[in-house]
Amino acid sequence: MAAPKKSVVAKEAGQEKANESPPEFTKAQELAALRDMLLIRRFEEKAGQLYGMGAIGGFCHLYIGQEAVVVGMQMALKQGDQVITGYRDHGHMLACGMSANGVMAELTGRRGGYSKGKGGSMHMFSMEKNFYGGHGIVGAQVSLGTGLAFANRYRGNDNVSLAYFGDGAANQGQVYESFNMAELWKLPVIYVIENNRYAMGTSVSRASAQSDFSKRGASFNIPGKQVDGMDVRAVKAAADEAVAWCRAGNGPFILEMQTYRYRGHSMSDPAKYRTREEVEKVRHDSDPIEQVRSRLLAAKVTEEELKKIDAEVREIVNASADFAQRDPEPDVSELWTDIYR
Repeated sequence: MAAPKKSVVAKEAGQEKANESPPEFTKAQELAALRDMLLIRRFEEKAGQLYGMGAIGGFCHLYIGQEAVVVGMQMALKQGDQVITGYRDHGHMLACGMSANGVMAELTGRRGGYSKGKGGSMHMFSMEKNFYGGHGIVGAQVSLGTGLAFANRYRGNDNVSLAYFGDGAANQGQVYESFNMAELWKLPVIYVIENNRYAMGTSVSRASAQSDFSKRGASFNIPGKQVDGMDVRAVKAAADEAVAWCRAGNGPFILEMQTYRYRGHSMSDPAKYRTREEVEKVRHDSDPIEQVRSRLLAAKVTEEELKKIDAEVREIVNASADFAQRDPEPDVSELWTDIYR
């Protein structure tokens, strides 16, 4: 089979080694990646619908378009590795294995949510799945993720912490304090910069003096790598390299995932800072799910088999929406629980 085209997102961002093709996936890996990315895509589409109906209040930041990043990263992890991220977090929760029912119920403020309906989109945690939040403060998760890595080193285990953040958060001061500490103490943390090119609504070219985010750790001697974040295979290969580096005791690693979000910064963002044609071109040329579908079809997987996977995923998502709308709201007494006095 001919080598696949490089993602238009990676091309436009100036990724090095443009002719380097990622390692091929097995059929089982392709199918697993497809299902996991479809679950995130369909869940986020449904969340957007519920937000439009008024069932979800406050902010709602969708992950549509970026699914290959978290799915590929998770494929390189083992039990015990930890994940922490910012506010565009539903995809990370689902990739970590958290229940669609629990996530959707939290979005709608119901008792069955991961924070009993009291936290909402940016305040969900799961100790069982080693997911340490969604965080609404820009860049806050970077120092917390570094702290998770410090705990791992202190305890003498070989667990790795993944701290996800965006191109906008990459300009925060606490990020560089964390970089310094992590390299100084050789902490096992992977900083995953999800560069979707627009932060909250300003192009990287206008907001960042150094737009090659893989080099952001250079002054701290932290190695970095640019990755085609629209190709789940490229993400998995880069994740394997970074995880091995950290587990070997070499300290932190930076992965810049060159990706793209199809929706605005949040559901309230009309995204007028880019053209509809630009979004459609990325969807047509680089969509992470369509790339996997095309490879599976080329490998003689039938359209019916792929439709069956999509139908199963839609059933899970529809059930989560039904649960989230039927489940009762928290009792008033919950106002006095889970708080410090």
